Amino acid sequence: MQAERLNPPPRLLMGPGPINCYPRVLSAMSTQLIGQYDPVMTGYMNQVMALYRDVFKTKNQSTLLIDGTSRAGIEAVLVSCIEPGDKVLVPIFGRFGHLLKEIAQRAGAEVHTIEVEWGQVFQPEQVEQAVAKIRPKVLAMVQGDTSTTMLQPLEHMGEICQKYDVLFYSDATASIGGNPFETDKWQLDAVSVGLQKCLGGPSGSAPITLSERYVETVRKRHHVEAGIKAAHHSEGQGSRIRSNYFDIPMILDYWGDERLNHHTEATSMLYCARECAINLLEEGIDNSIARHQLHGDAMLAGVQGLNLTPFGDLQHKMTNVVGVYIPDGVNGDQIRQQMLEDFNIEIGTSFGPLHGKIWRIGTMGYNARKDAVLTTLQSLETCLRQAGHKLSPGSAVDNAYEVYRANA
Repeated sequence: MQAERLNPPPRLLMGPGPINCYPRVLSAMSTQLIGQYDPVMTGYMNQVMALYRDVFKTKNQSTLLIDGTSRAGIEAVLVSCIEPGDKVLVPIFGRFGHLLKEIAQRAGAEVHTIEVEWGQVFQPEQVEQAVAKIRPKVLAMVQGDTSTTMLQPLEHMGEICQKYDVLFYSDATASIGGNPFETDKWQLDAVSVGLQKCLGGPSGSAPITLSERYVETVRKRHHVEAGIKAAHHSEGQGSRIRSNYFDIPMILDYWGDERLNHHTEATSMLYCARECAINLLEEGIDNSIARHQLHGDAMLAGVQGLNLTPFGDLQHKMTNVVGVYIPDGVNGDQIRQQMLEDFNIEIGTSFGPLHGKIWRIGTMGYNARKDAVLTTLQSLETCLRQAGHKLSPGSAVDNAYEVYRANA
C-alpha cells in the first residue's frame, strides 16, 4: 500500500475537545529528540515538574507527566492507590463519572455511587452524607464534565475528605486553564488532566500532581523490577499494583533523583506539555480564565440569538463549552456534517441520555478567541436557516458583539 502524504483539512475544532493547538505548541513538538538521560532532557523534566506546580497551584513535589492521554492519568492515579476491596465513592453527573467508576472497579474496588440528573451538579452536603455513610478510602470526582458541560464545585470537598480521612482525587482535564482550580487550597490529594482542552495542546500527555498523603499511601505498595533492582532498594508491604505501566511509585522513581528506569519518556510530548504550561503561565492563569469566560459568554449569547435553548444549569456551566438542544425538526447529525463539509468547522454531539439531543460547542485554548466564535455562529446560522429552523438573521453575531462591547 502506498499512503499519501499527510494533508488533513484545515478544520476549526469548536467541539468539546480536542481543539486546535497553539502554534507554539505545534512548533515545540517538531523539535529534535535527545536521549532520556541526557542532562538537558532530565533538566526539561525538572522544568516540567516546576511549571505544572504553578499550573495546578500546588507545592506538591510529586508533580509530573504520565505518558498517555488524559485517561492514562486517571488510570494511573486510581490503580495505584486502590487495593482490592477498598471502598471508593464516585459522584456521577455525566459520562466521565461513569468512567471513574469503571476504572475503580477494574482495580478491584468496592465502588459506591451517587448521581444527579445530567445538567446538574452536587451540593457539598450530598457528598458529605454519602462519605459519612460509606467511609470510602477515595472520593473520586470530575470537575468539568464535557458530556454535560457542567462544572462541579470542589471548594468544600477537601474539607469533607480531611474530616473523614478520605483521599480526594479529581480529574480536571476539561476544565483546568479555563476555570478556577486550586489544588492546595481545596485540599486535593491527586489531580490528573490532559492537554487537549483549555491548555491548547494535543492529546497524549497527562500531567498529574500528588499530595504527600497520597504518595505515602501508594509507597506502601512500592517495588522495583527484578532486572534493575539493587541492594539498597526496599520493597513495600502492600499488594502489588496491578499495572506496571501505571505504577506511580515506579514512575516517581523514574522522575526522582535516582532516575530509576521505568519507561522511555515520550520526548515530543514532554516538549509539548512544557510549552502548554509556559503558554498558560505567560498569559497568566487568571487572564486565561477571564478570556475563556469572555468568549464562552459570547458563544452562549450567540446560540441564544439563533433561537436555541442552552442545556443544563447555566450557573454551573464551564466557561469553555456550551450545550444546546437540537431544535425540533432539525437533523443534528446533518447540521454537524454540513458544518464540517461546507465550513470546515467541527462541533460536537453528546453521549448517553443526551445523544442526539444536544450539540456541544467549545471555546477553549487557542480557539477561545473572537474570530473563531463569530465564524462558528455565522456558519451555524446558515446551516440552521437552510434546514428550516426559524431564527432572526444576524442576531447570533449581534448578541456576541454585545458581549464583546460590554467587556471592552
